[in-house]
Amino acid sequence: MEKITLYNTLTRTKEILEPIAPPTVATYSCGPTVYNYAHIGNLRTYVFMDELRRVLKYAGYTTKSVMNITDVGHLMSDADDGEDKMQSAARKSNKTPEEIASFYSAVFFKDLDRLNILLPEIIAKATDNIPEMIDFVKALVDKGYGYETDDGIYFDISKFDEYGKLSRCNLEEALAGARVAVNTQKRHPADFALWKKAEPNHIMQWDSPWGKGYPGWHIECSAMGKKFLGTRFDIHTGGVDHIPIHHENEIAQSESLEGHQVVNFWMHGEFMLVDGGKMSKSLGNVYTIDDLIARGYSPLAFRYFCMNTHYRNKLNFTFGGLDAAQTAYDRLRSAISACETAPKADKKTLESITKIKSNITSALYDDLNFPLALGELWGLSKLNCREAYELAKDLDAVFALNLHIPPEVKKLDIPEEVKALAEKRFEARKNKDWATSDALRAQLDAMGYTVLDSKDGYEIKKRN
Repeated sequence: MEKITLYNTLTRTKEILEPIAPPTVATYSCGPTVYNYAHIGNLRTYVFMDELRRVLKYAGYTTKSVMNITDVGHLMSDADDGEDKMQSAARKSNKTPEEIASFYSAVFFKDLDRLNILLPEIIAKATDNIPEMIDFVKALVDKGYGYETDDGIYFDISKFDEYGKLSRCNLEEALAGARVAVNTQKRHPADFALWKKAEPNHIMQWDSPWGKGYPGWHIECSAMGKKFLGTRFDIHTGGVDHIPIHHENEIAQSESLEGHQVVNFWMHGEFMLVDGGKMSKSLGNVYTIDDLIARGYSPLAFRYFCMNTHYRNKLNFTFGGLDAAQTAYDRLRSAISACETAPKADKKTLESITKIKSNITSALYDDLNFPLALGELWGLSKLNCREAYELAKDLDAVFALNLHIPPEVKKLDIPEEVKALAEKRFEARKNKDWATSDALRAQLDAMGYTVLDSKDGYEIKKRN
């Protein structure tokens, strides 16, 4: 097993991974709330989670990974406000919550497959684990951390001295920043729901010691993490949006129950921006994998696009950026697949290959530095030997980009007028008539075509 360092949000430092029960690394990943389609910002987080699992496996570890499917309990606000997202979707579509969950779960898993994202060993649906959640809440109440109101059971955050240690807010800040509670029976505005008592018209409810109801969102992950991974496990992953509320509350309820730290590493993927701003339905810039495919992009080009930015850095999505990623990805696969029939390497080239492999694994084992590893992979693709192909094929267990398979050649029906302008521009470039060349490029651009120059000539591409 290789030494791996990972960034721990809890300590704000990179630390050496020392599994609790080597060689197994136990991880819990926050999964989707299956009331709608997963957009590309969501899916970036699952690419990061897949990168982690693949690097662990490549380094010689075995993984015991759990991902939950939230099909009840996630209210419109992460802070216990609004309608249950599943119930809202069911009401609007005139379907049952089970039908909604089944449909969007299937779409989600299809997207994961198209992105070459490995499924965790355990997929845990919230609705399959209600008894464990009830037991967890009851135990918290018995220990004095939970209390009952007319509308549910709440966690008293003032009883947990370390509340805020993940997000680095203190209790006073949490209380000052909380909304004025609609439920005046709450002891503090920032106390969060462990269990909600159901209104008569709520279509998802279970019997409990407190009457019919349903679990709070935060309790779901704590209860399922304990059920499948125990009272101590190695890594918990999610998006940065989970840090201040969902994961903070998970820590509070889990550590209050167990009396010790439950998770060693907390790891978070950063946000994806779109054109430098927030992704929003109102702005019309929320895209799914199906949207990208409809525009002519490969799902794995999107994976490649994600890998060019470290998971802890914001990623700005633009179609221009995805164009560049698709082109680079296709060229990388072409170069590597061409090495399959290349001659064997000489001694000097073999030394280069050994160095490149060392550089790639060093980058991957240093907090999943895929951007640096990709740069080294490009160097490998230029060596033009059979050994480069074999190494790339081996490394694809981590990159999951189908590196050894040449890209499909798409026949593009280019209008004769466009071909003539491109050829005219090519002649202008040969004659170093840069003004005419630039003018013709602008004309082609206005017609929706891009010309990619190379030492051998040019390639015409239609913009998506």
